[in-house]
Amino acid sequence: MEERLIYMTKEQFALEDVDIRTYSPLTLAYIGDGIYDLIIRTVVVGRGNTSVNQLHYHTSHAVKAATQAAMITELLPGLTEEEADVYRRGRNAKSHTTAKNASVSDYRNATGFEALMGYLYLTDQMDRMMELVKLGLHKVGIRL
Repeated sequence: MEERLIYMTKEQFALEDVDIRTYSPLTLAYIGDGIYDLIIRTVVVGRGNTSVNQLHYHTSHAVKAATQAAMITELLPGLTEEEADVYRRGRNAKSHTTAKNASVSDYRNATGFEALMGYLYLTDQMDRMMELVKLGLHKVGIRL
């Protein structure tokens, strides 16, 4: 039987279930950034063994704020009402930091994208997350 990462982590570290609605959008974005980065790194490494510089080049292109902002713009019409709400909450959250190489608009849209990724991960909707990531990368022309 396949055991999901979220459940394995909760079990091994004795984490209690928490109502996802209590998490702030920035908390969702925090975990979403990590899980999205892991997905992209897994794809890049899965494409073949190469230099770390090449791995970083391909990964950084896909995880930068401008790419995430472009992806969510393309994905937004196909999101469910609940997914769009999570995205908007993340986009509108007041962060005290900004990306060094992104516009304020791209940074906020990327934060919304990451919040959606975090929400999908924490609610064990990995199939939906993979579907959105794959579609988003395709729509913005990113080939890993």
